[in-house]
Amino acid sequence: MARKTSENSKSSPIKVGIVGLGRAGYGMHLTDLKARSRKFQIVAACDPLAQQRQRFAEACPKAKVYKTFEELLNDKEVELVSVANRTNDHFATAMAALKKRKYVFLEKPICLTYDEAKKLKQSSQRSGKLFIRHNRRFEPAFMHAKEIIASGILGDVFEIKLARHSYQRRDDWQTLISEGGGQLNNWGPHLIDHALQFLNYEVSDMWVDLKKVAAVGDAEDHLKIIFRGKTGLVVDVEISGGIALPSPVYAIYGTKGSLISHDEKTFVLKYLNPRAKLKPRRPKKGTPLGFSDNSDLKWVEKTIPVKPSSKLEMASIWDFMHDEIRNGKKSPITVAQAADVVKYTEMARNQSGYYKN
Repeated sequence: MARKTSENSKSSPIKVGIVGLGRAGYGMHLTDLKARSRKFQIVAACDPLAQQRQRFAEACPKAKVYKTFEELLNDKEVELVSVANRTNDHFATAMAALKKRKYVFLEKPICLTYDEAKKLKQSSQRSGKLFIRHNRRFEPAFMHAKEIIASGILGDVFEIKLARHSYQRRDDWQTLISEGGGQLNNWGPHLIDHALQFLNYEVSDMWVDLKKVAAVGDAEDHLKIIFRGKTGLVVDVEISGGIALPSPVYAIYGTKGSLISHDEKTFVLKYLNPRAKLKPRRPKKGTPLGFSDNSDLKWVEKTIPVKPSSKLEMASIWDFMHDEIRNGKKSPITVAQAADVVKYTEMARNQSGYYKN
């Protein structure tokens, strides 16, 4: 566990150094941190590119700007290292910071192999403290969908489909296997995390297909993973940069109703009215004179806004981390859960055969 100095009281903001000032570091970490200036203070950042350092210096004139990670790591003022550099560098960066007994906030994917994930877990337990940026755990639509399932109005849920579709001829480093690109490492950790949450981390088997459809690199830009849980629940995960007409983002099917969402802002629900009684029935062996009479099925159909009772948002992940560091209140996202995401990502990569071509 990272040690607190006497000056780091419960009321003082956590002093943060950002590693990597690209789309995630500058566009996401920096934005979220600035919105929480009472809890976090950005004191430093590093990036090898001069234009990125200049942009950061203009946005945070009081913070120090370094060219190398080593310089930032040796800055004694930095209490929390926010890791947002390239995918291939996540493991080494986090391990180095943990060995320095720093708090570490690690961007997804946390690493590229399950062996690395286990090493991160071990290092977090004996030296620094590791936090994982699985921020979509607090995606409002995901949280609200879980609440609706738990309410029982859909009956016993037997299949869930999670999809993120687009069509783009992407050509940046995220399209290259050598750089840790591909949908498994990009969007994959988010939806695999969701799938494992729905399955309570109890997976009996999985089916995988990876393809390159529209991107110009060699990494997959289309993936499908079908998980089957020990209870029989099936979770179908599909992420694609090669689909022009997107499917619903959420589709949840239960024995008494269904839910879909195309935009993560509204849910369309159709379920049997729990107050209406169904006529008793039994199967008949004889030749039917017509189709079954379903007149006793009384449906409730409505469209509701996505509005979970928790009122959390994706950026709330910073608040949970602050509460654990300063107040000892455990964050709901554990390193063990993040390691499981890497485990199934690695299994998907190995099962698909795509990376053997």
